[in-house]
Amino acid sequence: MNTYKQTDNIMKILFSITGLITLLILVIITGYILIKGIPHISLEFILEKPIDSGINGGILPMIVSTVYVSILAILFALPVSLFTAVYLNEYNMSNKLSTMIHFCLDILASLPSIVYGLFGLVFFVDFLNLGWCILSAALTLTVMIIPTVTRTTEVSLLRINQHVKESSMALGASKWQTIKNIVIPSALPGILTGVILGLGRSIQETAVILFTVGSATNIPLSAFDPGRPLTLHLYILATEGISLDKTYATACILILLIFVITIVTNLLINRYERKIMGE
Repeated sequence: MNTYKQTDNIMKILFSITGLITLLILVIITGYILIKGIPHISLEFILEKPIDSGINGGILPMIVSTVYVSILAILFALPVSLFTAVYLNEYNMSNKLSTMIHFCLDILASLPSIVYGLFGLVFFVDFLNLGWCILSAALTLTVMIIPTVTRTTEVSLLRINQHVKESSMALGASKWQTIKNIVIPSALPGILTGVILGLGRSIQETAVILFTVGSATNIPLSAFDPGRPLTLHLYILATEGISLDKTYATACILILLIFVITIVTNLLINRYERKIMGE
């Protein structure tokens, strides 16, 4: 008995240490960037256009481009991912097509982002003749984040109690009515988690953006205009040695943007979960 208790205590300490290491990595990376970047952030930096390739001025067009590309990508990816997950979970759970779809999702999820960038350049920019623009980048990011959103949505759908679905259908509801009124609303917190992951990945992506969006420093007025999202601007500032202070400030804004989106979405998820639980 004492041996079992000692083993439990050792494993508890081990798991606690690994958890603290994970937390420490996040604190060190974000803390370093925030300490270096916050002193160089001002209202003018956020609201002005860049001047002299970013040596002076701000990053407003980059923030607009980032939001524009990411929102479009998640709007395109969500319906495809949701319908695919519903199909896999509710209509076709154990045949060859389902196995093939899962295999393709796993392959797509493991591809390096530079491959997606080259695909976007060849297919959307050149073949469809969309050119370097917000839409080309958003469509390429859509292809890249579909596996992540689909897998997360599928897991959340699997957690729905089978008895709840059977009760709905026993009361006369059709399969589609059960999916629309019971399954999807119950799985919404998990679906939103997938949206956060997809949105976060599209915001932080650089390789895809580099090949598809162009590098314009003006605010994009339509989806067919080129842009320069924050990650690309950060890459240019760092690799060309334009301004180290602006580089840290841009990275700081990027981190804060991801924090804000994650915190706000989690608050909405918690509120929705309390609502459906009747609290």
